[in-house]
Amino acid sequence: MALLVGVIASLVAAPGAEGLYGAFLAALMLAIAANDARHYRIPNALTGAAFALALLRAGAFVPDIGAEALLWPLARAAAVALPLMLLMVLYRRWRGRDGLGLGDVKLAAVCGAWLDLATVVAAIELAALLAIGAYVANAALRGKQLRATAFLPFGLFLAPAIWIGWLGETWYANWLGGWP
Repeated sequence: MALLVGVIASLVAAPGAEGLYGAFLAALMLAIAANDARHYRIPNALTGAAFALALLRAGAFVPDIGAEALLWPLARAAAVALPLMLLMVLYRRWRGRDGLGLGDVKLAAVCGAWLDLATVVAAIELAALLAIGAYVANAALRGKQLRATAFLPFGLFLAPAIWIGWLGETWYANWLGGWP
């Protein structure tokens, strides 16, 4: 049902090729979220497909400039992934355990490849707030104590936030962008 909603919303927000890219993004993000929720792992095949789709989209929408069309998604991906990689390494050294997985870092690179930097910040913030809220609500409903060492499948929250970010950008560009 969620996949159907994502596909329809993508096609309504952007009829045509951009809507199809969004529909595929919705499917990939749903698969990533489901896998991370179930196994606490984000498959490389899914993040790789989402990243490749972002590059294909960039090349398709600005074919006149060739390889330069790929520069911005790659630069944004690096700008998002490198600080998170640094955070991952520093947290591991400081606490002696993982706080952020490499799959989450790769998914953040996908976020950068798909979204403008302002939307990336909003998507990561949304995902973090939803993850914390879900953890607190789940602990409260089960009557359990909050633990600083609890595992949270961050991809479960970041993946849908990426698609929501794309949907917001696309909706704004297609429906509000022409308004004064």
